[in-house]
Amino acid sequence: MTFWDAPRHGGNSFNRLPPDQAYFQALKDYGATWVRLSYDKWQPAGRDFLLGDADGYTGLAADDLIQLRAVLDAAQAAGLKVVIAPLSLPGMRWAQNNHDRFDDRLWQDKAWWTQSAAFWRDLASALKDHPAIAAYNLINEPAPEKRAGLAEHAPVADMRAWYQQQQGGARDLPAFYTRVIAAIREVDMLTPVMVDAGWYAAADAFAYWPAALTDARMLYSFHMYEPYEATSAPNMSRAKPYAYPGPVKFAGQQQVWDSERVEAYLHSPLQWARAQQLPTSRLVAGEFGCMRRLPGCRQYLEDVLTTLQRANLHWAFYSFREDSWDGMDYELGSAKVPWAYWRAIEQGQPDPIERQSTAEFEPIRKRLQP
Repeated sequence: MTFWDAPRHGGNSFNRLPPDQAYFQALKDYGATWVRLSYDKWQPAGRDFLLGDADGYTGLAADDLIQLRAVLDAAQAAGLKVVIAPLSLPGMRWAQNNHDRFDDRLWQDKAWWTQSAAFWRDLASALKDHPAIAAYNLINEPAPEKRAGLAEHAPVADMRAWYQQQQGGARDLPAFYTRVIAAIREVDMLTPVMVDAGWYAAADAFAYWPAALTDARMLYSFHMYEPYEATSAPNMSRAKPYAYPGPVKFAGQQQVWDSERVEAYLHSPLQWARAQQLPTSRLVAGEFGCMRRLPGCRQYLEDVLTTLQRANLHWAFYSFREDSWDGMDYELGSAKVPWAYWRAIEQGQPDPIERQSTAEFEPIRKRLQP
């Protein structure tokens, strides 16, 4: 846990091919100390990587575990710590591996909680002694609220009223985490556990949690893509894309988003942590980013990072040298990628595009330096 006592800065790895040591070394050479690693795009031995089948977990997929260990060895050789971040759990298959359908089963029936706890008990038992592991991020961007009558970015009073109705049920996210953490602690008492806020890890979604979790070795993570209407891929296909800074639709209203609005929005998790008497060293901006081809993207990254740095938070940018989607790969600059990038994806080949530091990457690069 002492690794997290000082601010740690890194990147996200959501690649389709398992990263090698050279990949991790490139991130390390920029000054990163950790990487948030997702494996769900890798070729699985069964239906779902490591899970075997998210429709019914019966044990870790042995060949997949061997592959994951090899990647962890590569990260360790490069000197990077790793936070494991699954995109799927039993009863909650990641939408992109589920024909783009949101899978809500985990939040409807606690039988899936039992399977998820078993999965994490098995995984913690397998990985607890690996020197690269810095934390277990239990699930990426949970959204138990999505189909249960709570609007995204609802007023805090509405969030709390909603949670009072759901508390103790299958959509009780803190209770779900408590259940899974208990299973992990049966086999691993030491490794820190990282938990995302609800509503896709929204920075304002911790606000309805009445208390911090009881485990002392916890990290609380949020993601920052707000205002999503401006920072995301759909904005780039509008006839007139939203600009940053500028007026953007957010929470059903037109708002001006600039450095002050970014800072005000990111005040929410800090306020919650203070109310729970948690040190800021337990807060993590697990993802943040914007479409690199958006003219205001560099300013957006500057504004987000300025706030995160001022608060001394841990952070990991999205994403580092992603080989399946170029939208937030800032080393590519603001130009379109050549056809060779997409041909490699079609053929299942390694990404052939050389990366370099660019103006778009500069807000991140200069802050990764020790």
